[in-house]
Parts: sequence; C-alpha cells; structure tokens
Amino acid sequence: MPIKIPSHLPAYNVLSREGVMVMDEDQATRQDIRPLRIGLLNLMPKKIQTENQFARLIGATPLQIEFSLIRMSEHQARNTAAEHMEEFYRSFADVKATGEKFDGLIITGAPIEHLEFKDVTYWDELCDVFDWTQSHVHSTFGVCWGGMAMAHYFHGVRKYLLKDKLFGCYRHMNFAPQSHYLRGFSDDLVMPVSRWTEMRKEEIDAVGLKTLLHSDVVGPALVQDAEQRALYIFNHLEYDRDTLNQEYQRDLASNQIEGATIQRPVNYFPGDDDTQQPLNRWRSHAHLLYGNWVSELYETTPYDIDKIGQESTDLRG
Repeated sequence: MPIKIPSHLPAYNVLSREGVMVMDEDQATRQDIRPLRIGLLNLMPKKIQTENQFARLIGATPLQIEFSLIRMSEHQARNTAAEHMEEFYRSFADVKATGEKFDGLIITGAPIEHLEFKDVTYWDELCDVFDWTQSHVHSTFGVCWGGMAMAHYFHGVRKYLLKDKLFGCYRHMNFAPQSHYLRGFSDDLVMPVSRWTEMRKEEIDAVGLKTLLHSDVVGPALVQDAEQRALYIFNHLEYDRDTLNQEYQRDLASNQIEGATIQRPVNYFPGDDDTQQPLNRWRSHAHLLYGNWVSELYETTPYDIDKIGQESTDLRG
C-alpha cells in the first residue's frame, strides 16, 4: 500500500520517481481501510529534504499511511519558503485544538544542541507536545536532538556537550536482536552520526530505558522507552547518501569566515577521499527500522483511533 500525501507536495514526485508507492486524497478515499495516521513534527531547517527522507522510509511498507506535517506554533522557518509552510504544515496549536489523534509521531532533531533545553525558544511548547503524546499518540519516535529532548523531559537524562563533533559513519552493535523493532537486523551496522552532544548509557540504564543499538565510540544510538511508548534514536538512519557531505561542505564554507577547524566525516568517503562519491551503507537498516516501527503501530494501535490514550496498550519490545 502507498503513503498518502498531497500530490503537489515536493515529496510526491521525488518518491514516485524512486518507485515508492504514493497516492493522493482521491485515490485514498476509494480504499475501504483505515490508514495509519503518522505525523512529522519537523524541527529541521531544511524542511523539504527532511520530509522526503522520512516519507521515503515510512512509505515503504505494505500499509496505507496518512502523513501529516506539523510545525511549532510560533517558531518561523527561515530556510523554507513561507508558501510551502503555509500550504503543507499545520501548527501544533491547531492540531491540538482539533483533538485529533495519531498512530505515530516522529519528532525530528534540530541544530540547537549547544543550548540548554530550557533555553530553546520553543521549549515550553515542545514540553506541551510531549505531554500531549501521552494521550493523543500511540507511539512516538524522537530523532537525534528530538530523542534526547524526550529522554531529558520524561526521565531527566542529561545531555553532555562534546569537545569534538561526532561526525561520520560509525559501527554499532545490536544489543537486542529479539526486539520487534530490530527484526531482520544484522549483529552490527553502520549508521550516520552528526552531533555535538551525547547521552550516556549508564544514565539511560539507571532510569529504566533499554538500549537497543550501541557503539563503543559514540554511545547509545537507539533506546526504547516502554513507559512513554517511544523510541529515541540519537543518530540519522534517515539520511540520504549525500547529507553528511552537504553538512561537511557547509562547515567548510563557514570555516572560511570563522577560521574553525573542520573535521572530515569519519569512515564516509571511499578511501577517506572527499572528492569521491560516498556510498550509502545504511539504507537497508533504515528501511528495516522504520518498517518495523510502522508494523508495530499497525499490530498494536486501536482500530478505533479515538481510543488512543483511553486503552492501556503496551507496545512490544
């Protein structure tokens, strides 16, 4: 089954060209099934790129997905056209006011790691989002800073600023091969990482969270929060082949102005030669993880979506 998105959203043509099954509203209404409702709270600067990345992953399952784009109510996007935001996004305030519910919600990262959580301009509203998920979302997927923010809010886990940026492709170990979220996973895998902060496994363990994927170099990568029906991934399986290179080129450009030392992404370019095209070595695991998450939504969410938050439904590990 396809993912349902507006036919004029840029992701529609991008995914169609890649062979991902997509459908518009007219096609969807002719199918007598309830689609899974998944929202994307997009905190990333490059909104369209992020939309494409997550729509590609959640649209690759045999289920019909209704994909909704959400933004913070007062924060204004500076890197995406206002017309795009107006046409395709709804503010969280509007979503909350309708009382609608979601089978799944993805909360992205944001390039604000250097700030304390409480100093983020939209932190109060984001905390409201976190509370709202407990009664209006069946399962939440926090990505990078978004996952760290949830772990901090619900459990008080600290975020540590690193001396050097973790930047590149790092090997991770599968700590929970029996987990439904890691169905089909290898014993180890490569995952893109791009962050200046970390959360530490011993503190995650201490509050009862479960580490599913871990690296001896970059620490916990995928964490399950059973109490909040959530997953937190601190790295970027959703990245395209060229995303780390785009960040690297951006950093090089800023270096010419600021004089900072720019680190080449580790284990990313073939032969460590940044003139060579990088290889995407994580795509299959990205599809497995998000496909497994969508499957768990399908198998555990109430058929009557209004019952989300009213029934005590445990997600499987």
